[in-house]
Amino acid sequence: MTLPRLHPRQNAIAAVLGVTPPFTNPAMLAAEALRRQVFIEDTLQASGLTTLVLGISGGVDSLVAGRLAQLAVQALRTRTRDGRYRFIAVRLPYSTQHDEDAARAALAFIRADEECTVPIENAVQALAAHLPKLSTLPARRRDVVLGNVKARTRMVAQYALANATGGLVIGTDHAAEAVMGFFTKFGDGACDLAPLSGLVKGQVRAIAAHLGAPAELVHKTPTADLEDLAPGRPDEAAYGVTYDQIDAFLHGQPVDAHAFQRIVTAYEASGHKRAHPLTP
Repeated sequence: MTLPRLHPRQNAIAAVLGVTPPFTNPAMLAAEALRRQVFIEDTLQASGLTTLVLGISGGVDSLVAGRLAQLAVQALRTRTRDGRYRFIAVRLPYSTQHDEDAARAALAFIRADEECTVPIENAVQALAAHLPKLSTLPARRRDVVLGNVKARTRMVAQYALANATGGLVIGTDHAAEAVMGFFTKFGDGACDLAPLSGLVKGQVRAIAAHLGAPAELVHKTPTADLEDLAPGRPDEAAYGVTYDQIDAFLHGQPVDAHAFQRIVTAYEASGHKRAHPLTP
């Protein structure tokens, strides 16, 4: 069973998330990639700061955001004749990353002005050691909690680096992750600018290919890689639906009833992640 095209609930959610319409031709794709690069340029220049910071995971999202950031600072240096603008790509491994080769390949493609590595395992374990309640949790629940600690520790490191260098932190959230609430609140969901906002996963991949990224990185299986008990678990396994189904939902295209309900349920349950803090 499929739902009617342009289902009202799909349209309403897509409007809230500011979903970008499908790319109908190469010129539209190129224009959108450039528009987002210019957004990064303008945001950094308007801030009065000179540095961009982004954690590179090896996935296509940070690949695209990182390359756009590097192109943006290069354009700023040329346009303003101010050589202070730069982009720092930071690796934030917890122990040994299972897709280390992909992360290294992403860095090679991005060609950031600066690269650095900040291991987070000691910080995460030190914090966990002082939270006795963690040890009482079932193993699966404890793994999820520690996964969120990892994400938040990575963001602490990125903001520390940005503070030290006069910079802004870039986020990689896009519409397909936003609708599923697939990010850690105040972790990878925290940033100063989110240049991929509104794109569906297929559009992120399309921009990666347009920028010249290697095919194996463009089509790499997405994974948050936060769980020790399930290293490298694909995003789609956590969702219960595919990115193709999520993209179709957000673009108002037919999806089966199971996918529709799974996406709507995830969207409604994760509303607190997309909301501002509650106030009296």
